[in-house]
Amino acid sequence: MRAIEIAQPGGPEVLREVQRPDPAPQPGELLIAVQASGVNRPDVLQRKGLYPMPPGVSDLPGLEIAGTVKAGAAADLAAAGLQVGDAVCALVAGGGYAELCVAPAGQCLLVPRGLSMVEAASLPETCFTVWQNVFEIARLQPGETLLVQGGSSGIGVTATLLAKALGSNVIVTAGSDDKCAACIAIGADHAINYRTQDFVAEAKRLTGGKGVDVVLDMVAGDYLGRELECLADDGRVAVIAVQGGSKSAIDSGLLLRKRLAISGSTLRPRSVAYKTALAQALRAKVWPLIENGRIKPVIHQVFPAAQAAAAHALMESSAHVGKIVLSW
Repeated sequence: MRAIEIAQPGGPEVLREVQRPDPAPQPGELLIAVQASGVNRPDVLQRKGLYPMPPGVSDLPGLEIAGTVKAGAAADLAAAGLQVGDAVCALVAGGGYAELCVAPAGQCLLVPRGLSMVEAASLPETCFTVWQNVFEIARLQPGETLLVQGGSSGIGVTATLLAKALGSNVIVTAGSDDKCAACIAIGADHAINYRTQDFVAEAKRLTGGKGVDVVLDMVAGDYLGRELECLADDGRVAVIAVQGGSKSAIDSGLLLRKRLAISGSTLRPRSVAYKTALAQALRAKVWPLIENGRIKPVIHQVFPAAQAAAAHALMESSAHVGKIVLSW
């Protein structure tokens, strides 16, 4: 099969197309003939040698795919409610940049009606991550306000779409006026240009001084302490990345007085059982919103798989709004 491997840690140019042996599904896994692969920031970190794959996982990058079920044990297919030939998208722990990929059966979801394979490939990583952190851990409720740091990213766009569809208010930050306008067009109620505005002051102003209820934080670093300042009483921060650095200083007195909660998580090393439960929640709560048109994936650009290096260069430029996808 064709695949894109990381020749050595480094820049986008270390991604190269190679021939690899076809993978074989193990018990509990399905073999997927991949038509599209989502590109995510963890792929960039892996390419740089900063995000090692869990034990036993393919060294090929790629955490989400869409394609057709090619093979799998009858019991595994039945447990997932799938058949050979079904169009599915799947969250995988690695190996997604390839024409064939194995995926845990419980992490495979039928492609929502009306979506292309490219659109379907853009769903798993962001939907699993946002559902886990914003809705299950931080417990965002209808009528509450969510602040999304990095609203134009794939995660940011998904968080905006899901929160709005489920009845919450959304404020996002972005790095330019054009990106702010794009976030508003996607559905955010308000957008803050973090280069020219103080997001703490703006978040307080936009909420009438109350503050936001939940923050989805991909920055950490010195943002974390500032986020506590703009939280409402009983507010929650969900930290999912540390693009601004792993060290943070916070006012613990503020944490106590306002009864705040800070959570952190990474999804890749979690168990198949945990991810299967997330998949079941998505199937029940999110897939109907996609199929009835209330949520529409936002695709910034599609690259032929052989141009994975260009896709990574775009990801690192942060010039995109929404998802970047490779097509096979």
